[in-house]
Amino acid sequence: MDSKNTKIGVAGAGVMGSGIAQVLAISGCTVACLDLDASVLKSARKNVEEGRFGLQSAVELGKLSIEDANAALERINFTTESEELNDSDVLIEAIPERLDLKVSFWKEFDKTASDSTIFASNSSGFSISAMAAATDRADRFIGWHWASPAPVMKLAEIIRGSKTSQETVDKIVSLAKSSGKNPVVIADSDTKWGYVTNRIYFAMVEEALAVVNQGIANRDEIDQLMTDCFRWPTGPFGMTKGASSGWK
Repeated sequence: MDSKNTKIGVAGAGVMGSGIAQVLAISGCTVACLDLDASVLKSARKNVEEGRFGLQSAVELGKLSIEDANAALERINFTTESEELNDSDVLIEAIPERLDLKVSFWKEFDKTASDSTIFASNSSGFSISAMAAATDRADRFIGWHWASPAPVMKLAEIIRGSKTSQETVDKIVSLAKSSGKNPVVIADSDTKWGYVTNRIYFAMVEEALAVVNQGIANRDEIDQLMTDCFRWPTGPFGMTKGASSGWK
């Protein structure tokens, strides 16, 4: 699946959803970005246009021409109408990380979306097979975990459910590559919350919190030490803050 002329639906226009919409629009996809809150959509559009990792910044850094930036923005439809997502080739869910909300979301869209639409969850760790079981398209259900900020991070953690077809895997891997990401396909797991990246990340956060609680260093000092030592773009606490509230 190539990004050119591909229809993408993104459900959830927060930090992750708006970033995902931006990336896929730049790659050539037509994107419908859904949120039920009009104020969230307004913020999403501003983030895509003027945010730290938005289109304007990409132009200023010479990574994108003004013409390509304008074209990408025109390919995104920010909408409160859920039916705008029904004819998507791929529907990406980026709603809050609650399993009950995600299962309810997929049940509803399974009734209305095109039979050929691939469902992709941006969950950070819920079982893909468990979510797919709420639909009648387990073969076309997959995990596509992005990292924040989506326009910058190369992560494409692709999670194959127990019934995900090879055709679905191949299409999402191809789409991720054409969007400038580095897809790695991993197996689903229902034994512990989190896929490879977050299982290891949260183990790091747990140890960082232990250091704080023991009075050895504060959060800012830990972030500074880890970025200086390992050349990470941010430390464990900075990552948590940025992923949840945005990158200033």
